[in-house]
Amino acid sequence: MRRPLVAGNWKMHGTRASVAELIEGVRQQVLPADVDVAVFPSSLHIVQVVEGLNGKAVKVGAQDCAAQVEQGALTGELAVSQLVDGGCELVLVGHSERRLILGESDEVVVRKFAAVQAAGLTPVLCVGETREQREANKTLGVVGGQLAAVIDALGVEALKNAVVAYEPVWAIGTGLTATPEQAQEVHAAIRAQVAQLDAGVASGLRILYGGSVKAASAAELFGMRDIDGGLVGGASLNADEFGAICRAAGN
Repeated sequence: MRRPLVAGNWKMHGTRASVAELIEGVRQQVLPADVDVAVFPSSLHIVQVVEGLNGKAVKVGAQDCAAQVEQGALTGELAVSQLVDGGCELVLVGHSERRLILGESDEVVVRKFAAVQAAGLTPVLCVGETREQREANKTLGVVGGQLAAVIDALGVEALKNAVVAYEPVWAIGTGLTATPEQAQEVHAAIRAQVAQLDAGVASGLRILYGGSVKAASAAELFGMRDIDGGLVGGASLNADEFGAICRAAGN
């Protein structure tokens, strides 16, 4: 049985004051014991969140990293070893905003994925299609290609200590959400792609859904056979809403 995971991506939001309020709100939530919970604050607030959530069963992750473990002369970047030092346990890799807006290629995503694992952290590999790709019936090809880039370079075994998050780009921050059936179709295809290479890895792989996840839609989404939780965007900035989504995963 795969243990559900609900992760909140805070993106480029927060001041020290607002983050302190959000930390307190999260601390007050009653979280289900059978669900893993994580938050991904901006890099500036990672240490504040790690310290603020100390003693609460919530993991802290980073939204991005450099494509190397070790520190070095790379202005503006964060080495994975620095994230380890800051208390991170997970790192988002290949989020669509970085792929599409900042031009990250599959090759860069693979290097970051490998660096995260080399440092002992868990990569959360984000995959997903644009509206144009979905309308052209290219969804499974696009998502499969993004996943294959990692498998081809690092082997299917690399997915043993990893999470995959399917986020249709057209549903991120738009208020649109894939229907549970649409999401399940892609999640099942991801698991089947992995199963062709290693059934054991596939059965244990946690695949999250992301894209305007809200408490009202969470229970139905999480009830799908191959959806193992959510990568939550805007709703994770509201502690009560985020807590409700976490509880939905526990049901």
